[in-house]
Amino acid sequence: MNSKRLVVAMAMMAGLSMAAGVRADDSVPAPVPNWSDPTTGMDFVWIPPGCFQMGSGDGDAAEQPVHKVCVKGFFLGKYEVTQRQFNRLVDGHIGSYRGRSLPVDQVSWDDAMAMAQELSARSKAKLRLPTEAEWEYACRAGGVHDAYCGSGSLGAFAWGSKAPGGLHAVGDLRPNAWGLHDMSGNVREWTLDCWHDNYQGAPADGSAWLAGGDCAKRVERGGSWKGATSNLRAAKRSRTGAALQVNYIGFRLVREP
Repeated sequence: MNSKRLVVAMAMMAGLSMAAGVRADDSVPAPVPNWSDPTTGMDFVWIPPGCFQMGSGDGDAAEQPVHKVCVKGFFLGKYEVTQRQFNRLVDGHIGSYRGRSLPVDQVSWDDAMAMAQELSARSKAKLRLPTEAEWEYACRAGGVHDAYCGSGSLGAFAWGSKAPGGLHAVGDLRPNAWGLHDMSGNVREWTLDCWHDNYQGAPADGSAWLAGGDCAKRVERGGSWKGATSNLRAAKRSRTGAALQVNYIGFRLVREP
């Protein structure tokens, strides 16, 4: 075989290898597998590192200014924490609706933090609430989604706008592009961050924003079954007292890699 034919043959073989999923460059990291917590059975999806534009230029004043945030990779709960999972660690909790596969509600920020700490101790992994930036980055799938935490008809992936029957079982609707369910609607979700009136001075590294804020109130995201459709937007921010328990707030957890 002459040299020209050899080069062509090698190029064809490289193309076939790439098509078959064989990495030609070993420096490219392999995909990170998802993780399941052995104590609760809670499933976690790997959220790859990346940068995105956080906030909304045409939303509420609290969503401005739009700013670039770069986030490290982390695992995020595929679903909101369910009543069954919560009650494996916290006995006797009774929410406004009863159902093992329903998201746990009427949990305060303090309750959510306590569960994360207990689960961390049992599973020997670091579990916590997501930061506000991590939550929005995952909701938008790194920038794939814009207004909401999914694409297509809103009713295909979000329980909201006074959904009939109140809470719904997690995972009944279509996930977003990264396989996360109910990021828009069902229950609002606690984050680590203290409340700030806008994004002036917000961290650009995806960390929790604590300094200078009202830490008696914590940020929740995602909207709920009880609120208006506009509350389901990816950029929408809400705040509630950390000790309060209401029937439209729950949470999901992060596992640090």
